[in-house]
Amino acid sequence: MKRLLDQYGNPIDVAALKEEQAAPTTRGIRRPQANEQAAGLTPQKLARILRESVDGDPEAYLALAEDMEERDLHYAGVLGTRKTQVSGLPVEVTAASDDARDVEIADFVREFVERDEFETELFDILDALGKGFSATEIIWETSEKQWMPKALKWRDPTWFDFDPNDRETILLKDVTGNQPLKPFSWIVHNAKVKSGLPIRGGIARGVTWAFLFKSFTMKDWAIFCEAYGQPLRLGKYGEGASQADKDILLRAVSNIGVDYAAIVPASMTVEFIKAEVNGSQALYESRANFLDRQVSKLVLGQTGTTDAIAGGHAVGKIHDKVREDIERSDAKQLSATINRDLIITLCQLNFGPLKKYPKVRIGRPDEIDVDKLVSNVVKLVPLGLKVGMSTMRDKIGLPDPDKDEEILRPNAFSQESDSQPGNPLKGALPAVNSSQVTLARPAKDAIDNTVADILADNGWEDMMAPVVSGLKAEIMNARSVSDVETILRNQLEQGDFSQLAQMLAEAGFAAYIAGAAGEPISDEA
Repeated sequence: MKRLLDQYGNPIDVAALKEEQAAPTTRGIRRPQANEQAAGLTPQKLARILRESVDGDPEAYLALAEDMEERDLHYAGVLGTRKTQVSGLPVEVTAASDDARDVEIADFVREFVERDEFETELFDILDALGKGFSATEIIWETSEKQWMPKALKWRDPTWFDFDPNDRETILLKDVTGNQPLKPFSWIVHNAKVKSGLPIRGGIARGVTWAFLFKSFTMKDWAIFCEAYGQPLRLGKYGEGASQADKDILLRAVSNIGVDYAAIVPASMTVEFIKAEVNGSQALYESRANFLDRQVSKLVLGQTGTTDAIAGGHAVGKIHDKVREDIERSDAKQLSATINRDLIITLCQLNFGPLKKYPKVRIGRPDEIDVDKLVSNVVKLVPLGLKVGMSTMRDKIGLPDPDKDEEILRPNAFSQESDSQPGNPLKGALPAVNSSQVTLARPAKDAIDNTVADILADNGWEDMMAPVVSGLKAEIMNARSVSDVETILRNQLEQGDFSQLAQMLAEAGFAAYIAGAAGEPISDEA
């Protein structure tokens, strides 16, 4: 196997890949401990956290982003929906070519991505949607004499810093200083929700202010609910009351609203003043809902599938298209990261450097209007369009039939009908691709047979020869159905059908007379 090099052209220490670089420790920097920032959050504190994240200290911001996913149920719901929707998409593996070796390599990759854990691992990689980036360590195992990822482990983003020179390259925190990530050991995903530095590209940065304002609203709402409808408790004490007596009275009027019981000295009184309730919870609720809708727009691109509004189901159906656009973008970005950091690495460790590598595609297959496709094929195949049967089966979602499986077949013309004397189709050129589907046609009646006999006796083929002369060549050169329609229309306008019309008129008149007289049209009838 050729020697493997990293992105900078340096040789890779393959033996070092078997050791985890960012395993958590009980002592040191990478400790799995809480670092809450949401408690006591103020506008001043939030502004400082956001500023420090750009200046080179993103730890507090990343901890706050994690807190928001736990404290704000709406944000957790819509962000989880977006990550779940993308991580649950179908995963396809395409070989670099039809060469047997490339197909074998693609099968090897396909075996890995079809693991049950892969969807959950993609969900963890999509942590970058909220925080702007994610770093997932590849844990390798070689027990089967091949390099295969045993797990793709999510690593806490607070364990990483950015290179101060570009603010983009991720470095791993360590007691000896920040360390570069080992090549062939990491999947680094930058979610491009917006352009700019990775730390500023996540959804969480825009949500922070909505989260702060909503926390104020919820706190005020809780205070309002606690005091709503309760009367004012007014305590009165005499002029000679001591400070201790005043404290007793204050505790009494404070607790009476909760305990509904209190004792005070006889020299003191407590009055209840009925509150004139004019306010309501509508202000708090509408403000909280407004902030939630803004978060929905940022995360999902719409609000129709998250809010119970009038016509919400129908609106949600319309807005689903917007969400599909975001889903498609997320899936393409995720596919690019997986191909760059995982698939190429997996192939190089097992097969050496290759000219081309198999590709992983995450996403839904392109939607096809089956009715329109079939309609166009039915129109164009008779005009010479060549369509593979397997291609059509793939497009409409039908598998190839088994050898012993019963096959559905269309009704075809009976041989007896087509071989009758005087058949007007006798001697005509077979349709292009005539081995394809043949439509059933009702049996011919006496009038059909009479018309056919009259046409055959008078040489209808010679009569129509000038009309159809050169028509087939023009149709074969047509580029669309509309071109064919134009060709036929021009031919009908220029052709001389007077003799044919006269023959058909005579046949029709003969049929009318026979019907009026109650006689058969012909001997065969």
